Amino acid sequence: MPHAVPPVAADRLPALLAAMPKAELHIHIEGSLEPELIFSLAQRNGVAIPYASVEDLRQAYAFTNLQSFLDIYYAGASVLLKEQDFHDMAWAYLLRAKADNVLRTELFFDPQTHTARGVAMETVVKGLHRACRDARTQLGVDAELILCFLRHLSEAEAFETLEQALPNRDKIIRVGLHTSEQGHTPEKFARVFARCRQLGLHLVAHAGEEGPPAYVWAALDVLKVERIDHGVQSVKDPALMKRLAQDRIPLTVCPLSNLKLCVFPRLADHNLRQLLDAGLVATVNSDDPAYFGGYLNENFLQTFAATGMDAGHAYRLAANSFEGSFAEATAKKRYLEQLDAVFAAHS
Repeated sequence: MPHAVPPVAADRLPALLAAMPKAELHIHIEGSLEPELIFSLAQRNGVAIPYASVEDLRQAYAFTNLQSFLDIYYAGASVLLKEQDFHDMAWAYLLRAKADNVLRTELFFDPQTHTARGVAMETVVKGLHRACRDARTQLGVDAELILCFLRHLSEAEAFETLEQALPNRDKIIRVGLHTSEQGHTPEKFARVFARCRQLGLHLVAHAGEEGPPAYVWAALDVLKVERIDHGVQSVKDPALMKRLAQDRIPLTVCPLSNLKLCVFPRLADHNLRQLLDAGLVATVNSDDPAYFGGYLNENFLQTFAATGMDAGHAYRLAANSFEGSFAEATAKKRYLEQLDAVFAAHS
């Protein structure tokens, strides 16, 4: 990493943000399901959906909180039934990731959303994994899967999901936890995560999006996660901020998602710059881009325009994304070399 990033003129910063290589560590693949693909899959599978057109569905994307988003999110996922459906959904996202100069992406997926509808775990995993494999060979994008438990469901259901996934363990090297924080503390899943640790799986969890800093502490100390997804409420606890900085715990921040779900009233009020300037391993991600109005580069462009961050912040965010990934050390070194080359060309 360079000791100092040379200044970049303001009018050249958007081009740099778009061109710089980066990793995406917080992307729910079901949240990349665009209305056009929803309608196409509904027709292919003979699934009725309660919207008359693509535009009608898009107009429904007005959310007041996380739960109002989840309601429509699950409705969209109902069109996913066959292995090819899951492949096609992931492939559409991976093409966009390639266009945004994403070198590595770690995809969240929600098997419980699908197994509850009678879709086999193997169908979900095989379709997504095939897309990841194709991305490596055809796009040069390193893509891997993170199985997420749904926190509004029970511990018993999470254990059942884990057991269903184990025959395909070679395709899933980590697990996570997401959906509504309110009323569902991390401690609820302590035993499940302990079992995952025994199995040698990497651990991440959503915490500190709508939930308080206490949820971040619990994710770290009870679930023993290696990465915090969101984590923006951490700024309310100075001791937690110090812990996150000292232990180099990555935060996978999602600015446009936070705006859409009213975590911040305006993008200019987002605390991403505060997290970076405090020395945290903060990163930028798109979360559920089909619903929240922007894939990875759009998150960078809009957030930088609103907050006034500069090329130095851009470099740290991209470098943090590689550091915070679960890529091998040799791959991280290669990613950083490509990042340095792009910054040298734009300086």
